[in-house]
Amino acid sequence: MLAIEESQKLTLSNLPSLSLFTGTDQGQFEVMKSQVLKQIGYDSADLNFAYFDMKEVAYKDVELELVSLPFFADEKIVILDHFVDITTAKKRFLIDDELKSFEEYLDNPSPTTKLLIFAEGKLDSKRRLVKLLKRDAKVFDAVEVKEQELYQYFQKWSQKQGLQFANHSFENLLIKSGFQFSEIQKNLLFLQSYKEDSVIEEEDIVNAILKTLQDNIFDLTQFILTKKMDQARDLVRDLTLQGEDEIKLIAVMLGQFRTFTQVKILSESGQTEAQIASSLGSFLGRNPNPYQIKFALRDSRGLSLSFLKQAISYLIETDYQIKTGLYEKGFLFEKALLQISSQLN
Repeated sequence: MLAIEESQKLTLSNLPSLSLFTGTDQGQFEVMKSQVLKQIGYDSADLNFAYFDMKEVAYKDVELELVSLPFFADEKIVILDHFVDITTAKKRFLIDDELKSFEEYLDNPSPTTKLLIFAEGKLDSKRRLVKLLKRDAKVFDAVEVKEQELYQYFQKWSQKQGLQFANHSFENLLIKSGFQFSEIQKNLLFLQSYKEDSVIEEEDIVNAILKTLQDNIFDLTQFILTKKMDQARDLVRDLTLQGEDEIKLIAVMLGQFRTFTQVKILSESGQTEAQIASSLGSFLGRNPNPYQIKFALRDSRGLSLSFLKQAISYLIETDYQIKTGLYEKGFLFEKALLQISSQLN
């Protein structure tokens, strides 16, 4: 079960004495934090709640609040936000003596205080403080979500919201969102208002959701492969005007051409789509996006290995020339695109 799903069960009445919310999936973590604060009815004007941003507050104020008695209830809720001192983040906001004092509090906590800690990032397991928290707290860890888990979670979320998807539109939404938790959540909320009480079609995903850099580079690659150089130049100009750098564009294009090459080699060796995904997973050390494999197989079908290798060579050479200041980078990038296009039959 995802941390965000597990945390949905929390209410003010069943809140543990000590809760720790953490995780490296920033999107899931932020949604979880917002969700939990809403579930417990957090209100900054309510004197039974005390909120502290650990990046800004003086620790002595936190310590005083932890041990003081509640005013209008049997218990009070203390919230410590952005407690990055317990993560592997390099930035520190508390000195060693203050961290030691907090350890002492955890060893003997106030029975009338319920403590919520939000610490975005990866916990620093070497610290004694983290070991105490893992021992005593209910921990909700928003780790990076596997693609199948993302699919299942947002399928359930969409059904609860009454959203309906036609054909492969839901899969296309995940791809369009880069399989990023926060992007999927944001795009689903937009689609909910965009196509209220109607089925979401594949063209809705294309027309309504803003293109990512990956989408734009995919379009650029298609322009090059179909020798539509005027459209390619226009797209490059638009991207650079939006602040994208040619070196970044080259890096994304390299990723696409490498994927084309990898699936081409594996396909020609007789491997099926599922076997290609498994082989790439073993090679890369992570599970590749199955839809990217499907599209890479489709788009690389008419390309030769010699062409793909030459295209990668042009991009790597151009990247080096730009970084060494050989010529103006816009000129070098356009030259590379022309070289790649000229290799096509």
